[in-house]
Amino acid sequence: MNINASIIDQRLSGLMLEIRERVEGELNITDENRLKSIAFVYLCVKTFLDLDDDETFDCITEGGGDFGVDAIHITEEIDGEFEVTLFQGKYKKNLQGDSNFPEQGINALINAVRHIFNPSSQLETINDRLRFRVEEARSLIRDGLIPRVRAFACNNGLTWNNASQEALDRTGFGDQVLFKHVNHDDLIRVLQRMKPVDETLRLVGKALVEDMSFSRVLVGRIPVQEIAQLMKTHGERLLERNIRRYLGLYGNRVNEGIMKTLQSQNPSNFYFFNNGLTLVCNDFAYNGLQNSDYHVQVENLQIVNGGQTCMTIFKAMDSIKSNGGKLPSEASVLVRLYKLPKDNDDIVLQITHATNSQNPVDLKDLRSNDEKQQRLETSIKDLGYTYKRKRTDGPSRSTDISSGTAAEAVLAIWRHSPHQAKFFTREHFGKLYDKIFSETLNGPQVVSAVLLYRIAENHRRRPSSQDPQSVRYASCYIAMQMGRCLLNDLNIKLECLDHRNYHQAKHLIETKGEAYFNQSVEDIEKALHDLYGGQDISLQQLSATFRRGALIEKLNSYQAPW
Repeated sequence: MNINASIIDQRLSGLMLEIRERVEGELNITDENRLKSIAFVYLCVKTFLDLDDDETFDCITEGGGDFGVDAIHITEEIDGEFEVTLFQGKYKKNLQGDSNFPEQGINALINAVRHIFNPSSQLETINDRLRFRVEEARSLIRDGLIPRVRAFACNNGLTWNNASQEALDRTGFGDQVLFKHVNHDDLIRVLQRMKPVDETLRLVGKALVEDMSFSRVLVGRIPVQEIAQLMKTHGERLLERNIRRYLGLYGNRVNEGIMKTLQSQNPSNFYFFNNGLTLVCNDFAYNGLQNSDYHVQVENLQIVNGGQTCMTIFKAMDSIKSNGGKLPSEASVLVRLYKLPKDNDDIVLQITHATNSQNPVDLKDLRSNDEKQQRLETSIKDLGYTYKRKRTDGPSRSTDISSGTAAEAVLAIWRHSPHQAKFFTREHFGKLYDKIFSETLNGPQVVSAVLLYRIAENHRRRPSSQDPQSVRYASCYIAMQMGRCLLNDLNIKLECLDHRNYHQAKHLIETKGEAYFNQSVEDIEKALHDLYGGQDISLQQLSATFRRGALIEKLNSYQAPW
């Protein structure tokens, strides 16, 4: 028995209990073997994409007519591109970990990529959960955006065989599609707590070291060869506190530029073209009698900015080595090493935030200690709910409200920006932060918005036979109209919704929430009819319509009759 395969199998037993109700209710699957297979796919999606429970389950498409795709995740548009990640899981009861990923599974993934991303290809036999995601991707493609595809072949065994690799080589997909095998060993590597990294950094040239505010700072230059060796030895253990995930070499302009510079005729220019690395540690020591070329002994080393650079240098080393070459010795990169007071997570978060703010990143964790977030946590706790400012492990309860869900609900319902709520999540804690979390936002407003939002989202995930197709794409728009219904019933404006009338608002949501939903769906259908003149609307058109916010002005003119 493979020990890592056994650990994952044990973890799946608990996970099956957590997701059983949703699998039976939303996927209509009760078979124990299929439930375990779904739990394995769920674990892979959650682990490798770092999603919360609801986001993870939304990705699951396994069932009849899944087209060989057990889960699919679509990112927002960045620089004219969007990323789609496909998952196919093959889980075996045999825990020896010695079976190859099946050849037919690879062929199914290849076939899925060929047809899913061709808007003119007809897909008659796929299930609704997958169809709505596929049409969302196709709508983005028709808008001129370029998909970057990752296809994850997941199992509790070995990678695919030579015949499968030959099939992949014949696809002609090029760099736009990346096929990757992941198994129990990869899951364990990501899930287990990383051990501290103690290393020696070999710098070149002069360096500046200064003591300041009970901390020490070293600024110097390190060869890219040294960085590659560090990543080869320690890998993602160095990136535990880095808020980014490695975006991949191909399809990412910054990373492609790093590779291009390293392979150019002037690799020494790499130092001037790169922003450098920011490292933190518990302590470092060096020979102060030297004038240059220090060997710095570092305790508990972590990269908080520059993970993209480090991983790309490592990938570049493998690529260049495969062609009989090696990384240029004259290429180096700026490094800033901070020795910080122990157990001071706040300063690490602030450094991470400041040094990563030049590109769009998920800032939820970095805003978690913001005064507004702490104030909301206290206010919401008094209402019987737990506001999750920081990301936590384990299943969420019905009384838990994550900061991400709160941001989406408030932006859609109280700020009347449902398109930004659904399609600009990367900016909820960035450019849109002050719009969402205004100084006047209070706990009752957040909880009320989340409760309304959950009703709309539940219908999106599990639409009834009476729900129109628009419900799959319009949950944020529907929630916005539901908020208007609530305020109309309370006969107040938003700024008057507080602890004094919160219990009345909650009672109305509990007793009339479905009625609010139905009225709001009628508003959406009426707005669509007014916009398209009664013409038939394809799923691609629906997706594009709600993404562009074309209905907001029409909905703003409707008055809910409550």
